[in-house]
This record gives sequence, C-alpha cells and structure tokens, in this order.
Amino acid sequence: MFGKKHSKPQSRIDSLIGAGTTIEGDLSFSGGMRIDGQVNGNVVATPGKPSTLVLSEHARVTGQINVTHLVINGATTGPVFASEYLELQSKAKVNGDVHYKTLEIQLGAIVEGRLIHNNVAAQDKVVAFKLNSGE
Repeated sequence: MFGKKHSKPQSRIDSLIGAGTTIEGDLSFSGGMRIDGQVNGNVVATPGKPSTLVLSEHARVTGQINVTHLVINGATTGPVFASEYLELQSKAKVNGDVHYKTLEIQLGAIVEGRLIHNNVAAQDKVVAFKLNSGE
C-alpha cells in the first residue's frame, strides 16, 4: 500500500506481428506490441521505459523475452523476464524459467521451468559489508 507504485501497462498497441508472419532474429521495441505470428529470436523492450507485450494464442516465440508487462496466451521457449507484471492466460505454454514481480496464472496455463520471484524491495535493502584484509 505504501510501497513504490508500479508503472501501468501500455493501453495501446504500437506494433503488430500478424498471423502468418515469421521473424528470424532479435526484436527490440518500445511501448506496446502484440505478436500473432512467430519470432525466432529474443524479444526485448527498451530498458527503463514501460512496455507491454501481448502474445496471442497463435503466437510462438523461441528466445528470451524481457519486458515490463507481459501477457501470454501462446507458446514460448526460452527464459521470460517480466519486471513488473506477468499474466499467463489459459492457453499459455512456457518452456523455460519465468522471472516475475507480480504473477497471475489462469486455469490451463502450463509452465515447464522455474518460477522465480524478483523481490526488488528486498534487494534494495541489502547492505554490502567490506571484509578487513590483513594488509
């Protein structure tokens, strides 16, 4: 309640990869993106800016995904990083480790990998200690 507020997901889609389209190679974007086709490469949003990626039930991504807000209803193979929010809808199939801050999973979603919670608040409170070296 008193913690740092989350950035809001993008309410609009700036880019679309349509059904029947295949991208070979890494993909960088900013704002909102929807994928209905296939991407064979990493999908990475501009660091430090809010971003939303929506994978429809027909979408297939083979590679790393790194965004702030992510909604999956298709299939992914590779690690997934959602720095703010991740929603796994009923037809989602994730094969790889999932790193998230806030997670919502609907009945029917499948994750074949580890669920790793990123607790940024706990990391901010870690204090580094210097050891005395007997010099």
